[in-house]
Amino acid sequence: MNAMALRSVAAALSVSLLAAGCALLSPTEPATEKHVLAKMPDEVPRQKARHARLLVLRPDADPIYDTVQMAYTAQPYDIGYFRQHEWGERPSLMLHALLTRTMAETGCFDAVLTPPYAGRYTFALESKLIELAQDFTSEPPTLRLAMHLELSDASHRLIAMKDVSVREPMLQKTPYAGVVAANDATAGILRQVAEFVLERAR
Repeated sequence: MNAMALRSVAAALSVSLLAAGCALLSPTEPATEKHVLAKMPDEVPRQKARHARLLVLRPDADPIYDTVQMAYTAQPYDIGYFRQHEWGERPSLMLHALLTRTMAETGCFDAVLTPPYAGRYTFALESKLIELAQDFTSEPPTLRLAMHLELSDASHRLIAMKDVSVREPMLQKTPYAGVVAANDATAGILRQVAEFVLERAR
């Protein structure tokens, strides 16, 4: 092998080693942490069972919150999303499971039903997630959770509607502190939903 060829091989080897070294030294992107809404109220309001069936429909959600991305507010009129923290699934889906479980635990209904059920029912609970965000514009920071509720009968006649909300203080200015506060807020919202339904489903 002549001198020019040797120099070419050496140059190529140097480039390969340099590229490998750069790859080893490059910081790796931290894995995204997944979080869930899972907290139930410490005490669910209860009533004597009645001959009625409740259909709990899947909550709608404002498009801003209809995502696994975890929202926060750092200044008024601004919404951002954390890069390395997100929900395990869309909050509206997690809330649907918790709403269904909460209403079943009231003991008030013969059955608590969910889609795709298409049979007979007595009452239907519709809801919408209006807000779920960590708010860093206040001191201490807070978790804001708000929902709109509508209760109707089997003829689709609206019986009552109500907006419910909770502002839960966060113990630290971190995404995970917001997750803990979101679970506490969820438990509070679920209790309000149960009270609303039991009061109106007569």
